[in-house]
Amino acid sequence: MTTSPQEQAPAQPQPNAQSPGGHPQRWLILGVICLAQLTVLLDNTVLNVAIPSLTRELNAATSDIQWMINAYSLVQSGLLLTAGSAADRYGRKKMLLAGLALFGVGSLVAGLADTTGQLIAARAGMGVGGALLLTTTLAVAMQIFSPQEQPKAIGIWSAVNALGFAAGPLVGGFMLDHFWWGAIFLINLPVVALGLVAVVALVPESKNPRGDRPDLLGALLSTIGMSSLVYAIISGPEHGWTSGRVLLTAAVAVSVLAAFVYWETRIPYPMLDMHFFRDRRFTGAVAGAVLIVFGMGGALFLLTQHLQFVLGYGPLEAGLRTAPLALTVVVLNFSGLSAKWTAKLGMPVSIALGMVMMSLGLVSIATLASGGYAGTLLGLVLIGVGCAIANPAMAHAIMSAIPPEKAGVGAGINGTLAEFGNGLGVAVLGAVLNSRFAALVPVAASSLPAALASADGEADKGRIMDAFASGLETSQLVGAVAVLAGGLVAAALLRRAERAEFA
Repeated sequence: MTTSPQEQAPAQPQPNAQSPGGHPQRWLILGVICLAQLTVLLDNTVLNVAIPSLTRELNAATSDIQWMINAYSLVQSGLLLTAGSAADRYGRKKMLLAGLALFGVGSLVAGLADTTGQLIAARAGMGVGGALLLTTTLAVAMQIFSPQEQPKAIGIWSAVNALGFAAGPLVGGFMLDHFWWGAIFLINLPVVALGLVAVVALVPESKNPRGDRPDLLGALLSTIGMSSLVYAIISGPEHGWTSGRVLLTAAVAVSVLAAFVYWETRIPYPMLDMHFFRDRRFTGAVAGAVLIVFGMGGALFLLTQHLQFVLGYGPLEAGLRTAPLALTVVVLNFSGLSAKWTAKLGMPVSIALGMVMMSLGLVSIATLASGGYAGTLLGLVLIGVGCAIANPAMAHAIMSAIPPEKAGVGAGINGTLAEFGNGLGVAVLGAVLNSRFAALVPVAASSLPAALASADGEADKGRIMDAFASGLETSQLVGAVAVLAGGLVAAALLRRAERAEFA
């Protein structure tokens, strides 16, 4: 049986270790890395509003559009763990600069692309840069702040995530109203240029002082396994969960990830130390993180359909109507209120409280939204309050359970869980919606527009819309249960870990 790297040698101080109060320019550095983070997050959603323009100007088929969107998320999710490991091994500042440079080059190629193939390739390149940025930003934040300030810093980092979710469609809609579709990518270039200069001037270098040998096979297995898993989840709703394509990809994912786990337990320098999972604090945070993103990612995906199909808002207006969620998160985290509440209540209670609030918000949207926007607004505010409390506490629980020299891997785990949970939530809750809708409207139930087109009169259309709204309500309630379960599981495991530490 092999020993973990932590057991082989005592922890060494970081070569660029800061004073006990943290780096003197830590807040300015946090602003720089959050700007880089925001750019990556905007590109997760900004392309959705450009689909009509791309279809028209590039003669893009439906399969082309899907690959333009999925190439980015597949590459990014598959490389997160490897990117985090590379940051620990070769230097977080170096990888942050590399991520910015790759993201900038990909954005330039995407903005100037005149074929669908060029745009898909550019989006894949942007995904590589995005993976490096998402892991190094959080890892750098953990290095430059003292343990006392880390919760507030992670809260601000999490608030930027929420801001990116809300601002993507708005930025995309504004740019398309005033410029051609390529501008949604070229707008990244000045941000990347500013980020490169600021990172060179401000961000200190940090890396694992032991300089473990690179785990090349582990990196290859994790990349193939995670990419296959996310692809199977993305493909399931479109091709059918029992289709040969989905089953084969899922089988590859399970086999390769099993080989990855086996390999990581057999080598003395693993990319992902499996001993982490013996830490109840780590396993509690991981379990909670998957369930929270599963419920929230799927439920918010359904919310956009509810606002447009049921309440009748246009895409841009629907984006504006979801903004209160992000604004609530931003206000509570940037003001430091959520960090103060977490410090006063403790991490287990904070996570449980936050996820109960989020679950109540989803229930509010599911049960009150049919009466108009007021019920949706109440639900969005409740979700925002819950996110502001639970998400930073969950991320901090994961990161604090991992040795500082492995901060990049910790950030990679956090990002991988988010990608996996979000994709699974969209797929599963979308399947719940389709199943409920099909049960109520058997004819053409796979598509609301198709069902409405085949309706016989206004009364039949009303019945179809009621059925769709019922399917959305059921799916939102399933998401609420998942979020609540995640909060209870995470809180219980974290509480047990705390008791074990003080026993």
